[in-house]
Amino acid sequence: MDNIKNITITEENTKTYDIVFDTDYTPLPDMVKELAPKADKILIVSDSNVAKIYLDEVKALFDLKVYTFVFNAGEANKNEETLKEIINALYEAKFSRSDVILSLGGGVVSDMTGFAASIYMRGIKHVICPTTLLSMADASVGAKTAIDYNGKKNLIGAFYNPSLIYMNLSTLKSLPSREYYAGFAEIMKAGLIKDDKYYMWLIDNMYEICEKDPETVAKMLYTAINIKKAVVEKDLYETTGERMLLNLGHTIGHGIESVLNDEYIHGECVSLGCVAAAYISSKLNYIDSDVYYEIRDMFVPFYLPISIETDKIDEIINAVYYDKKNALGKIRMVLLNRIGDAFVYDDVSEELVREALDELNFKEEG
Repeated sequence: MDNIKNITITEENTKTYDIVFDTDYTPLPDMVKELAPKADKILIVSDSNVAKIYLDEVKALFDLKVYTFVFNAGEANKNEETLKEIINALYEAKFSRSDVILSLGGGVVSDMTGFAASIYMRGIKHVICPTTLLSMADASVGAKTAIDYNGKKNLIGAFYNPSLIYMNLSTLKSLPSREYYAGFAEIMKAGLIKDDKYYMWLIDNMYEICEKDPETVAKMLYTAINIKKAVVEKDLYETTGERMLLNLGHTIGHGIESVLNDEYIHGECVSLGCVAAAYISSKLNYIDSDVYYEIRDMFVPFYLPISIETDKIDEIINAVYYDKKNALGKIRMVLLNRIGDAFVYDDVSEELVREALDELNFKEEG
């Protein structure tokens, strides 16, 4: 990791927050003290899976008054009830705007904790310590915070910058294989939308990535985050359309996740959504069919799904209409001109979405 430097996200030439890469948590308290010198309390929010591995270690490092809030792991708990409990924990402990809330976990933890930080006293400092590949590559970067509502992904939320993102890459060693590969879907997405050379590098380093080689993983993350940084800094609040490119795979992916969340986790749905978007791109003659098949098949070596088996296609299509990119009742999707060159298509027909889902839908014969 000697050649990996920290990343600073800026907005209108003003430093917004740093992304720090490290291999343990030892420097974290000093960094928190520097960004919040008047804090005397910190609330660490984690889920039941991560807390039993890392919570005691992180908690013991701080000289501040440390409070903790742990909720049951899983997307099903990313809701208004858990959000209210986090707010109540801050209220009961008499947190002020000088104090800090820290999220320790994956994207569910950081999304929900960040939203709590944004609305408690109109905003307190939020430190993100992501522990999954998915949250390192995507969820923790970019100021989006949210909870799910009525089964719809991230329907209630806000843009709210963290004060610091601290990535302890050694946490990936304890990450279950399924969670690790699910995170890779967002890595692959970064190459597909902006950098064909990075896409090829991922394929060339397939073995090292799957084996979690530390130097390869560090370089992989560093590049993916810099791709997202470049997009986010141009369009932090998703007003110009540039940031929408980061949603490649998410329109249909979120629809699948909303309906089939007992079968697939977020990164797997992004993989399926990317395959669907590549299929639609080929049907609209933006990419050749052989490029579609190449993109589809490149998810397989990373143990990501490229097909589903369901009789709920109509429900998935209905969920697609709740995507936040849509306008005037039209389905807007990120498509591909080629690998490394994505764009927003303003009106994908429902028929084409259905055709893409039928392409994904695997039905056994007999």
